[in-house]
Amino acid sequence: MTTPAPSVLAVCGLGFEAAIAAGPGVVTVCGPGPARVAAGLEALLAAPPGAQSPAWAGIISFGCAGALDPALAAGSCVVATRVLTGDELIPADAAWVRTLLGCLPGARPGTLAGLDGPLASSGAKIALWRDSGACAVDMESHAAALAARRHRLPFAACRVVLDAASRDVPSCALAGMREDGSCAPWPLLRALATVPGELGPLLALALDAWRAQHALRQVRARLGARFGARLAAPGP
Repeated sequence: MTTPAPSVLAVCGLGFEAAIAAGPGVVTVCGPGPARVAAGLEALLAAPPGAQSPAWAGIISFGCAGALDPALAAGSCVVATRVLTGDELIPADAAWVRTLLGCLPGARPGTLAGLDGPLASSGAKIALWRDSGACAVDMESHAAALAARRHRLPFAACRVVLDAASRDVPSCALAGMREDGSCAPWPLLRALATVPGELGPLLALALDAWRAQHALRQVRARLGARFGARLAAPGP
């Protein structure tokens, strides 16, 4: 009797991202934000591998991101070569990065910035791009990278741009976001009623979100089983 190949831990921000990431050999951990991700990963990784605790092939951060580089449009794919957390840069696993880029010839390799909260204004995005050189930002990749280093697991990150660097996230969209990242319609509508001028930007953001979800599904299909993690399975 052979032991199943180790599973990949896919770290996502939102439920729809986790649903896209799910598949054979994949266990999802969902945020949003680094605290939820860190707690979820630690619960899975704390126990040593054994009969009741599987071995893990690696950790991949997968989902959407905000663009920092103005050249990245909604739907663009970024494969992280390293992740910026605070003043520290954590490299991604080089072999895994090559595999991801081989599966995604249109993807942009680059630095991914990790922040503990959303970056809503275009000015703040451009400033972070100029200061750090990171091309995109999200709230989960840095927690995933730190956990992977702590547990000596390969790490990768593959994110699709949702909001362009030039786009401000409407305040009503943030007001309508629940703690788990899902949308609360009534708070959103109440906030929109106080700033009706945000209706246009809100609709534009919704269209970009549709583009990002479509692109994310395409990326997931191309990566195949275990997100292309070519790691040796345990023997019999």
